[in-house]
Amino acid sequence: MEKIQGLEPMQYLWSDKKRILGMPISFTFYSMTEDRLFIKTGVFTTVQDEILLYRIKDLTFRQTLMQKIFGVGTVIVHSSDKTNSHLEIKNVKMPFDVKELIHKNVEIQKKKNKIRASEFLTNDDDDDCLD
Repeated sequence: MEKIQGLEPMQYLWSDKKRILGMPISFTFYSMTEDRLFIKTGVFTTVQDEILLYRIKDLTFRQTLMQKIFGVGTVIVHSSDKTNSHLEIKNVKMPFDVKELIHKNVEIQKKKNKIRASEFLTNDDDDDCLD
């Protein structure tokens, strides 16, 4: 792969694959840099999507009995992103640690970008106020 001049390679803070029976044999990849969360899926046609960390509103950790047996779990991301408002990072190793790593970096990015919680509040009735 050619390197684009002046462009540094991405430094990932975390990456993993969706696991089946605890084995990383799927074609779904998850990764995170200091400011974005990436989801890459597909075999023949690859789709990569991203969420800016400061857009993440809430995180949930979920682990079923079967996931506990195989040492994996799911992190659910709720964001203000238009294409990925609800993302499930399924069957990754150390899911609680992943959730905490995402949370920590979300807070860093919100402070860095001076994002307040009130900026995420939307009012769909704003058009009604024009009367």
